[in-house]
Amino acid sequence: DVPCTYVCCSSRTEPSAARLCSQPSRTITRKMKLLSLALSCGAASALAPRAPGRLGRTVLAQPKLTQGSFFPFEKSQMPFADPMAVEKESTVTLQAKKEANDGGAARQLLGVKGASETDNIWKIRLQLTKPVTWVPLIWGVVCGAAASGNYHTWNPFDATVDVSACTEDALKAFVCMILSGPFLTGYTQTINDWYDREIDAINEPYRPIPSGAISEGEVIFQIWFLLLGGLGLAGALDLWAGHETPTVFLLSLFGSFISYIYSAPPLKLKQNGWIGNYALGSSYISLPWWCGQAMFGELNWQVCILTLLYSWAGLGIAIVNDFKSVEGDRAMGLQSLPVAFGVDKAKWICVASIDATQAAVAAYLAYNGQYGYAAALTALILPQMYFQQKFFLKDPVEYDVQYQASAQPFLVLGILVTALAVGHADYLG
Repeated sequence: DVPCTYVCCSSRTEPSAARLCSQPSRTITRKMKLLSLALSCGAASALAPRAPGRLGRTVLAQPKLTQGSFFPFEKSQMPFADPMAVEKESTVTLQAKKEANDGGAARQLLGVKGASETDNIWKIRLQLTKPVTWVPLIWGVVCGAAASGNYHTWNPFDATVDVSACTEDALKAFVCMILSGPFLTGYTQTINDWYDREIDAINEPYRPIPSGAISEGEVIFQIWFLLLGGLGLAGALDLWAGHETPTVFLLSLFGSFISYIYSAPPLKLKQNGWIGNYALGSSYISLPWWCGQAMFGELNWQVCILTLLYSWAGLGIAIVNDFKSVEGDRAMGLQSLPVAFGVDKAKWICVASIDATQAAVAAYLAYNGQYGYAAALTALILPQMYFQQKFFLKDPVEYDVQYQASAQPFLVLGILVTALAVGHADYLG
């Protein structure tokens, strides 16, 4: 026999525990191993009878089951666990994780904040182009086509409609949208991310470049591919439209130049809040409008001035996007309007530029006798003002996404109303 060592579960030794030491060593050793295993698993209470006087009186606290807790046992072996509660909690946890993963994947493809990580290079390339930002440019092409007054639409109730002309115009519009969205907007967003990689490391470290998900060479290749591919497509559209002057190509070249000096030093227009935001706003409203109108009609100076004035509303939308980056902009010395004026003043500048611009355009339409279009545009301003009060003016940093999702559909519908008015105007020529 060898000396015995035992663990007492209370501050004093009970007789029953002492009797363990008088047994042969092999039996004692086997029992002590079982006792140690039971204690380590948190199941001492399951081994001890309810009657007092055996293995002490200390009661072990039951572990609290929390969502996402890790247990090294099967569900049927979890001590103190209600199998139904564990099953329900596990289902909720898995469902929450699945929803989070699904949302992150969607954000990753759209190129917005909260994206999940991926090692798929094509998804990363798509994320760099920020597809969510293509929509205003694509819509601008639609507005330009409507403003031309020459876009053929198919009407199944009109037997005189030329179906082939409608089909050709639809294809032209589609290719023009590909030019404005994936190619040139994708180029703009990629080059902006490249020159903003230090700021993004502060504001949005999940972005592909600061996170190291894509290499420098791959980014440079994407910039050149989108730029040259877009310019080539613009030239092809000019040939398709029969332009003597390559209007679409020149507009694309000008827009690409503005995109470069907006992001790249030494000019880096975005360092100045007013100039940078107006350049961005006009690129989102005026340039795609001009492209669409030139594809199906002719541009004139009145339309150019009207769209440039409308771009002040685009300036306001550009300011909205600056609020989420205020900390990084301040750290890097960029004078965005929220940095230069403070968040409270900048939010009022933003709201005023959006509302006053649209009100001025509505007044212009009414002055020229287009009362129906003026009334429609005015009606679309009102819900924007409501959502400004509900979300944006309350907290532009916290509610910028909710505000844009709620108010911008009415803004872009107002641009289309203005384009339709231009397309039916006799005073613009």
